[in-house]
Order: sequence, then C-alpha cells, then structure tokens
Amino acid sequence: MALGITAFLQRSDRRLKLFNATQGLAYALHFVLLGNLPASASALLSSGRSFLALRYRSWLLGGAIICVNAGLGVAFSRSAAGWLPVIGSCIATMAIFTMRGVRFRCVLLVSTLLWLANNIVSGSIGGTLLEIANAIINISTMIRMVRSPEATPECPAVAVTQLPPVLR
Repeated sequence: MALGITAFLQRSDRRLKLFNATQGLAYALHFVLLGNLPASASALLSSGRSFLALRYRSWLLGGAIICVNAGLGVAFSRSAAGWLPVIGSCIATMAIFTMRGVRFRCVLLVSTLLWLANNIVSGSIGGTLLEIANAIINISTMIRMVRSPEATPECPAVAVTQLPPVLR
C-alpha cells in the first residue's frame, strides 16, 4: 500500500513509473494469494511494463504489451469481472508509453477505478483501500500540478479548461 500511495504522490512521471512498477510486484503476489489469476497476471505484466517505460516511449512496445495482456485475459479470465484488471492494465499501458503530466494521470485514474472494481469483486480489502487512496491522491496530485506555477517537461502547464469537469 505504501508503494502505491508513494507512486501517486509523485509529480515526476519517472518516479511514478518506478514506484508503480515496484508496487506491481507486491500486487501480483497479493492476487496469487487471493486466487485471482487474471489480476495477478495483469499486475505482474504491469510491473514489467512500468520498468520498460522508464527507458522507452513507444506505441509499438505499448501495443505489444496490450496484446500480451489481452492474451493473459483470455487464458485466465473466467468471468466478466476477470476482465476488469486486464482492461485497466491495457488503458494504463497506453498512458504509460504515450502520455505525460496531468493527461497521463487522468488516464491512470480510469485504470485505478477499474482495479478498484476488481478489488471489490475479489474481496480484497487491502487492494480496495489502496485503490481508493490511489484515486484520491492522484486527483490531489493532478490539482497540485495544475496549480503549480512551474512547468517542467514532466509537469507541463495545462489550462484548467483542459481538465475533466471533476478536476476544475
């Protein structure tokens, strides 16, 4: 939980990816212990994806990882609920390889909400609390980034009108 919260506190995309990758390893083990193989496989793949994204920005690599994730979904999902983490991971993969700053975090928020739904269905109390905390902290970080007077390559200035209505 500490790794996930620390990840979304980061204004630096690079540090967010690093902490998110590390959290994915712990999350994969958590879901193996709960017997939720689709979530475990997606978390493990997401961890590897985040480590790769530290070095590479590529639509092609992102697309390949999405294909692998979809294949894992086909192999392990036994119900519609099993697809929640797979879809969440696919959405996050698109963002992690192609986006930066506030837009990146907005897409990660959608992924977080899908993982939250998965955790509720799985009966993962810790995972549910983690994703609720991640969503709140991610929203808070996006607001801080938008209000920040400094603009960096990892935290570009974004007009408030470009944000979803929830964040305005």
